[in-house]
Amino acid sequence: MPVIEELTEQSDAETLAAIAAVEEQLGRLVSHVRASVRDAAAAIDPALQPFGLKLLRLLARCGPLHAGAAAEALIVDKSVISRQVRALEDLKLLELQPDPADGRVRILALTPFGSEQLALARMKDKEMVHRRLGAWPNEDLNQLATLLARLTATVE
Repeated sequence: MPVIEELTEQSDAETLAAIAAVEEQLGRLVSHVRASVRDAAAAIDPALQPFGLKLLRLLARCGPLHAGAAAEALIVDKSVISRQVRALEDLKLLELQPDPADGRVRILALTPFGSEQLALARMKDKEMVHRRLGAWPNEDLNQLATLLARLTATVE
């Protein structure tokens, strides 16, 4: 029996309604996050695609990477990274540098301009989050953080 049918049979109507409400709100949250990423990318440059912003954020978090490592981290084909690299180079946000371990190989790195643009985008994101959550009581913020941690914990 598929898991969803098994869960449905074991759950009461109130639990199913509560889960449906959570699913609805998660869908709305995902939509807001996608719009926020799209807007942040466009604020850096109208030609910057949201996936390009994800790649830049990865490099900011992890430092210079090989294209294969970036593809693995972002769960995409290496060809997707290659296309983004060309676009990001054109926008002067990313550069290819020689790998210190093997000068024949190139690694992806943020340019100083790319780092600056990401810092500005991050500041705008923080301002938005603070505007939305700043008036919430600390108890609510702590409860939200706890619940989100439970939701995102690895299920074994």
